[in-house]
Amino acid sequence: MRARTLATATLLPVNGVLAAVLVALLLVAAAVAAVFRLAPDASRRRARDIVVAGVRAAVQLAAVSLVIGWVVRHGTALLAFLLLMFAVAVRTAGRRLTPNRTWVWAALPIGAPVAPVVGSLVACGLLPLRGIALIPVTGILIGGALTATVLAGRRALDELTARHGEVEACLALGLLAHEARSEISRPAASDALLPGLDQTRTVGLVTLPGAFVGMLLGGASPVTAGAVQLFVLVALLAVQAIAVAVTVELVARGRLHRSP
Repeated sequence: MRARTLATATLLPVNGVLAAVLVALLLVAAAVAAVFRLAPDASRRRARDIVVAGVRAAVQLAAVSLVIGWVVRHGTALLAFLLLMFAVAVRTAGRRLTPNRTWVWAALPIGAPVAPVVGSLVACGLLPLRGIALIPVTGILIGGALTATVLAGRRALDELTARHGEVEACLALGLLAHEARSEISRPAASDALLPGLDQTRTVGLVTLPGAFVGMLLGGASPVTAGAVQLFVLVALLAVQAIAVAVTVELVARGRLHRSP
């Protein structure tokens, strides 16, 4: 109870002032995107995207806050919630990469690293098979795989489009099609690992990530909070590395493409 009281007193108060500040910040972000035309086609489309994303986040978090307490106590509902998280991540990543039906292949770079990592953590007893622990950890890992997949896939596909002539030259030299596409796309796609690397390198010096702060507010010791945060960061590195590797392979073999 004391830890809960401390956390409540330390966190942002949920009141009208917070709502007003959130609306103001969202409008500032949208205004900047509109004024400086921060979109690939130099339009004001990103301003609308920012507003829609902010409103969706508010609605989704409100809904999750209402159901999460019930979900964590029911095994079937917990599994369904985890599958929903995975499905939304796949859909989001896939549609960011391509408008055609090959977007469904985004399930592979997201599921391939997350499922075995979570399964291994549960099997060795590090991650309790309880919703209150399983949902946030799985969500963090799915989110990391989603980000890595989108960044790697977009960079790889953009590079293949821009350097199509070099792909043809590699084919003329005798390389197989997937080898030629891999040689061109891999260096660009590897940049998707940079956000995770930078976050891990600078943790504690530049930022204090959410898991660390959350553990402290929950009453854990700084050592325990640091250990949990280190676990999250290293697990994310593993998940993102696998996600990038699988995405590059899918692009190189033509499973993920932008052709009609």
